[in-house]
Amino acid sequence: MKAFEVEATEFTPKIYFDITSLPFLVEGVSRPENANEFYEPVIDWLKLYKENPLTTTKIDFRFDYFNTSSLKYFLIILSQFKDIVDSGKDVNISWYYDEEDESMLEAGRNLEELSELNFSFKIYE
Repeated sequence: MKAFEVEATEFTPKIYFDITSLPFLVEGVSRPENANEFYEPVIDWLKLYKENPLTTTKIDFRFDYFNTSSLKYFLIILSQFKDIVDSGKDVNISWYYDEEDESMLEAGRNLEELSELNFSFKIYE
């Protein structure tokens, strides 16, 4: 399966999904002008991936900031990973946050609860 890669911009995160190079990565700032346009290709790639996922999928989320319109798409992305878990495969999600950024930690906890997935919370090193 071909890797999915988007370089970071001032408004959008870096996304790197490659089955030969785990963990998958979503990193940076997410406040795209059109969240649907930005995240739809990511979701399409994940829909293909979940048809034949690895035994264990690892993904790191490393956000500096995201807006509320991005949140909706994070939940859709996480639902793809939930489908993989429900199919009997493992998904390991790491949510990175700055030690002083309580709101980012809380956002991760909320996404963990809403997605019904288990996150590992890690402080940026």
